[in-house]
Amino acid sequence: MSRALAETLLDLSELTVLTEAATGAYAVTAVLAAMAGAKHVYAFTRPTRHGTPAEARQQTLELAGSVGVADSIDVVEQITPNVLHQTDIVTNSGHLRPLTAALIDKLPRQAVIALMFEAWEFRPKDLDMGACLRRGIPIVGVNERHPSVDVFSFLGPLCVKQLHDSGLSVYKNRIAVLCDNEFVGSLRAGLASSGASVDTFDNLQDLYRDQWDAIVVALRPAAEPRIGSPEAMHLAACAPAGATIVQFWGDMDRTALSENGLGVWPTAPPALGHMGILLSEIGPDPIVRLQAGGLRAAEWVRRNKTVSADGFAQIVSRCPDPAFANSD
Repeated sequence: MSRALAETLLDLSELTVLTEAATGAYAVTAVLAAMAGAKHVYAFTRPTRHGTPAEARQQTLELAGSVGVADSIDVVEQITPNVLHQTDIVTNSGHLRPLTAALIDKLPRQAVIALMFEAWEFRPKDLDMGACLRRGIPIVGVNERHPSVDVFSFLGPLCVKQLHDSGLSVYKNRIAVLCDNEFVGSLRAGLASSGASVDTFDNLQDLYRDQWDAIVVALRPAAEPRIGSPEAMHLAACAPAGATIVQFWGDMDRTALSENGLGVWPTAPPALGHMGILLSEIGPDPIVRLQAGGLRAAEWVRRNKTVSADGFAQIVSRCPDPAFANSD
């Protein structure tokens, strides 16, 4: 965490941050903000499948205590208007989502929302973009490929981990990657460096029949599942018996896949629009780097710095997919 702060030059002095108190690797977010000198950190928690509020409180404050910043963090189970009125940065974190118009309307006009991932990955159901536009509150994505953040470089090892979990060696495996977004280069490089034979396709219809050991789906989510009945039929035509369909990103109609004789990994579907494996599955380092980068991008915009293509910050100015914006 100290290394990530030094590399990003994160400085939250005189700023108040509203984020989450979470468990596991995600306990770092509130602590990073406090370590970066935030005037105060409010860390909201609620019950989730990852842990109870008591567990989130304990893990967050124990980590904060180990670096001497526990006094800067209030773990709360209710977000009051008083907290919102003094907040400079709100993170688009799991416990806080969705960030509603009622919440956004209580923020100061100089507040910013830290998306905590790249702008093109924006999910409209996470927060009320209309309220942000009406209030002039920026939604700030983070350049995950900035050298001081470099989270994209973890995507290849993450996919390798997912394939290992599915029972594949990756080494000497024949793998097709369906990817229509910026993840493609990192996925290809990570799989190839682990000894796989990799072909990539940005359009599912271009996929051809081969001796695939796995077909990795990394398609940007949309209003409807990216793999529906027609797509499942095409996958079945291209996949030999025993091949695995691996859901890295992009929603799937698992019933359609099953009806076409295809098995899917992971066995439990992720939430709509979410990845099939968490970055924390390969350790805390990518989460630390991502959270520090997300806070740094928001701080940059909050301090009225200029946004550039090679900098930390990206601005979400519109819904990337109008159809997806209308989905529930």
